[in-house]
Amino acid sequence: MKTVLVAVALAAAFVAPAFAQDAPPPPAVEAGKDLAAIVTLPAMSDEFTEIDVMSGGWPAGGDIPFKYTQYEGNEFPGLNWTDGPEGTESYAIIMQDTDYVARGAPILHWSIVNIPASVTGLKAGMKPEQKPAGSIYGPNYKGAAQPYLGPRTPPGPKHRYHIQVFALDAMLPADFAPKTYAELIAPLKGHVLASGSVMGLGQEKKAE
Repeated sequence: MKTVLVAVALAAAFVAPAFAQDAPPPPAVEAGKDLAAIVTLPAMSDEFTEIDVMSGGWPAGGDIPFKYTQYEGNEFPGLNWTDGPEGTESYAIIMQDTDYVARGAPILHWSIVNIPASVTGLKAGMKPEQKPAGSIYGPNYKGAAQPYLGPRTPPGPKHRYHIQVFALDAMLPADFAPKTYAELIAPLKGHVLASGSVMGLGQEKKAE
């Protein structure tokens, strides 16, 4: 019996750090919810407005594994979405942390435009140079022309990270080079046919 109790104690000690990583749930009030791109860039028509978006790295609303964050490898999780409506010429993707607002918008982690209409998925582990032909990386909070930048959630409660996909009726110029979030979204306004998003929860990775 003593041996069994020791084994149980050792098992508990082994798994304890995993549970210690669990941060409190995100705040009840989502500070940047009404400022998110998917809200400020509404579809032009009510006929077909929703795209289903799926992350390859976590279930919708689930915890984001650390390998997809800056705490570990910042690996791209993979992303798939359903076809946009008739008239879709390209897709744009914007990833934001909506639990923190700076300069009037949620924190921008990733943006990419001019994804061809024939592309409805980006493979897991995609390297920066493997983006779809003709697509353009937009800015994130580190600067212009940046590839995927996963969460680095600060201490405290979990944060919500929304990856938002927009079906557009246009392609942007090949030399499009926005330096700010405002410059990124300005030419998208009035061109959104449909949109959708998937949300994941990020948290601080504490030292073990």
